[in-house]
This record gives sequence, structure tokens and C-alpha cells, in this order.
Amino acid sequence: MKKLGIFAAAVSIALIAVFAFGLFGCQSSPGTSTVPLGNVEVREYQGEDLSSVNDFRENSIKGPQYIDIDEYQLQVTGLVENPTSFTYDEVVNDFTHYQKAVILHCVEGWSVKILWEGMQVRDIIARAGPLDEAKVVIFHAYDGYTTSFPIEFIMDNPIIMAYKMNEIEMPAERGYPFALVAESKWGYKWIKWVTQIELSDDINYKGFWEERGFSNSGNISEGYFN
Repeated sequence: MKKLGIFAAAVSIALIAVFAFGLFGCQSSPGTSTVPLGNVEVREYQGEDLSSVNDFRENSIKGPQYIDIDEYQLQVTGLVENPTSFTYDEVVNDFTHYQKAVILHCVEGWSVKILWEGMQVRDIIARAGPLDEAKVVIFHAYDGYTTSFPIEFIMDNPIIMAYKMNEIEMPAERGYPFALVAESKWGYKWIKWVTQIELSDDINYKGFWEERGFSNSGNISEGYFN
């Protein structure tokens, strides 16, 4: 009888443990799934403080642009062997990602340091096969804005087209789906809402602000106004 009582007590304890295990969620049940809680903006990188994605002034030519990502196409055109277009998912999923903390210096006198993540522009251009006569890379934006760079700047440097800022998806106000991280250049060269990358032989091409007297090189080591 004593052994029977000990056995019954052990069974009771085991049943209570199983019940509690299921009741308090320690055991996954069929149909459960992970619930995402959203992205969190990082404000520190490698021991250095970062600016916030909100620490920008709105100075685009037509205000923030809101792009239907299901309809979006990034075109690579001009002096290339195979003019190509990519969906947003193809750009994000088919190319290697890179991160770098870079300061954007605006001619208005403010600056921000952001951890950018994106794809190298030269990798994207390489898919289309740039021709030897291409001398300039012209970027076009959804709002009609344009700017350009010597092809050497793009192909010889790890210039990225970002889709994330501080490890969160880039807000529409900052240039979603893609903004150029034109490091060492003034902010007006950091084109947002990029829709087209055009290779050209027009070494005299001038973009939106360049036509209005701003330096075509846009080097932050130089004055920004001609």
C-alpha cells in the first residue's frame, strides 16, 4: 500500500507539471508562430553615436514621394550592352548587402551620421554590361530630380544605394525604396527615390541643382556653389 501511495503521488505531480507547462506557454502548440514586433532604429554603431532617421530637414523639390512598391522598377539604361530593369525584391535579394556609417553634409549647414545598408551601384551596373564609351552615370528620381557622377567615381568606389537606415527600412521621407549614399559629396548629390541609372557619354551633363549653379563635382572638400 505504501508503494502504491508513492506511485500515485508521483503520477499526480507529473500531471500537474504537464498542465502547468502547457498553461504557461512553455510548450509550443500546433499553429503557433512568431509574431514580429517591428524594427527598432539603432542609435549607436561601433562605439559611435548615430543621428536619427528623423534628424533631417525636408528640402526635396516636390516633397516626399510615396512609391507603389508593387509597380516599382529600377532601370539601368543608356550605354550598356543589356538595358535592364529590376523589381525592388530583385535588387534587395539578388545583390550582396553592405553597411557603412557615413555623414551626410547638407549645404544648408546641418549634417547627420547614419548607418546605411544597401547594394553597391557598380554591382548593379555590371549586370547590364557598361560600354567603354560610357563616361557619366546619371541618376533619375521618381520626382524628376537628377544628378550625375563621373563613371570612375561609381565603378572605382564602394558607393551604395541604400534601402535601410540605422537597420530599419528607409522611410518614404528619406527616399524609399532607394537613396544614393554619395559619400564625400554634398547632400544634393545624395539623390532619393532612385528609379533609373543611366550611363552616358555626356561629360557636360548637369542635374537639377547643378543647372542652377551648384558644383557638378559636389565634393565636400570644395565649395558647393560655382
